[in-house]
Amino acid sequence: MKKAIALILLATSMLALTACNTVQGFGKDVQTVGEKMQDAGTKK
Repeated sequence: MKKAIALILLATSMLALTACNTVQGFGKDVQTVGEKMQDAGTKK
């Protein structure tokens, strides 16, 4: 029983860490696209 709980906690923490990294990566991508669009708008 203790091994099962430990395994579930490990899997949950790994999932949470992966989700955080994905959200950060997505935020950086959106920021980069926004910067490129802003640069293109000011270069008229």
